Amino acid sequence: MSRGSATPWLLVAPTQLLLLGVIGLPSLYVMWLALTQSSYGQAPVWVGLQNYRTVLADPYFWRALWNTLIVVNVVVYGELVLAMGIAVLFAGGVPLRRAMIAVVLAPYAVSEVVAVMVWRYLMEPDIGPITHALEALGLPGLDWSVSPVAALGLVGIINVWMHLPFTFILLYTGLLAIPAELYEAARIDGASPWTEFRRITLPVLMPSILVAVLFRIIFAFRMFSEVWLLTQGGPARSTEVVALYLYLTGFRYGDFGGAAAIGVLMLLGSLLLSVFWLRRAYRGMFAHA
Repeated sequence: MSRGSATPWLLVAPTQLLLLGVIGLPSLYVMWLALTQSSYGQAPVWVGLQNYRTVLADPYFWRALWNTLIVVNVVVYGELVLAMGIAVLFAGGVPLRRAMIAVVLAPYAVSEVVAVMVWRYLMEPDIGPITHALEALGLPGLDWSVSPVAALGLVGIINVWMHLPFTFILLYTGLLAIPAELYEAARIDGASPWTEFRRITLPVLMPSILVAVLFRIIFAFRMFSEVWLLTQGGPARSTEVVALYLYLTGFRYGDFGGAAAIGVLMLLGSLLLSVFWLRRAYRGMFAHA
């Protein structure tokens, strides 16, 4: 095949056209819609950057963004630590490992709506089994129905429970790919288990960690169903996240241009959160290629 042959381009052209149609064109439409004022039964009217100015001047947007950033950071890094511990435990050998892996991966087979409703029942302040168990142990319950902090805490718990399998499977497969000879050499040199983890496991596993963190930041930044099904943003819109703020703006208040502007800001926010990890991933995975 000659260097300038068009055959490779023709082979990938259907996929590129599909991506353009499914992702590219809708994205361009949203960016254009963000520069217009439109609603139900109203033709779009060009307003320039007015929607962005309106959104950025709304204190509810900044509260939703603050709530999102708090939950995203707690969820992503808490989930990473938990998944790392489980992955190390499984890689070291546990009884009935295949069955236990199936248990850990089971939340991924559960619908988000079902998962949230089950957790809502379990943590119900009056009749929830977990609430009664905490009371029996003399511990305070999680009164998420009236406390914004408790509600966001429960949102974080549910989000970690639903997405832990994703982070776990990335880290676990990364651990299994580490050559056993590295640990054998470290033990011969008298390294402790903590030294092995710090000097071998973490550096070799860093690409998997970076990929897991990157994807979880993007997924967590878009969280919606957990908050909507638990509190719908209440009380007094104190538990809104950015995705819920977008939904209310577009479908409750009928401001399609404002909702599109929020969507663009969400994209920029997730990119800003991810750019550090993208740079780390590039340096760690490709710099020495």
